Amino acid sequence: MKPAAARGAPQEVRLIGGNLKRSKLPVADRAGLRPTPDRVRETLFNWLGQDLAGWRVLDAFAGSGALGFEAASRGAAEVLLLERDPVLARSLQASQTRLQATALRVECADALGWMARCPPGRFDLVLLDPPFDAGLQAPALAAAAPLLVPGGLLYLESPAALAPGQQPVELALSRQGRAGAVHYHLLRRNT
Repeated sequence: MKPAAARGAPQEVRLIGGNLKRSKLPVADRAGLRPTPDRVRETLFNWLGQDLAGWRVLDAFAGSGALGFEAASRGAAEVLLLERDPVLARSLQASQTRLQATALRVECADALGWMARCPPGRFDLVLLDPPFDAGLQAPALAAAAPLLVPGGLLYLESPAALAPGQQPVELALSRQGRAGAVHYHLLRRNT
């Protein structure tokens, strides 16, 4: 397999909004790591609104951290990044320190296991971007839904559009889009 640079994969992503706008995050050459494209992040934060002041955010399957750092950059009060790969977790911690993102915290943990132990109703926004080839979209949705406050939002990236009824009953599809091979969805907790 060719290294990331030879394949054309980005070696860094640039934050696109908030007080960390234009800051760069490194992207390691790791299997399954696929940073959310700029255009998709821009759409997501247009949907959410540019100001996330006071929001509590979970970025499960953090990878490059682009989604979680964007939330922190836009004023979220608390952003927790979960990443099971210790190399990626250390890189995220280094970026957190370098950018002085004090509202952001990184834990080296398995996202599904962590979410299963988390008390319900803890987050205003949960960001899910699991590796596409791992078949984790459905289990991640099921584990994340209870963590949302009533009216809370869940963002999911997947290799295919959600079919009707594919999400947990307490989540309603609010918006969706597609950029290349990435299907992205915004769901709202209705109970």
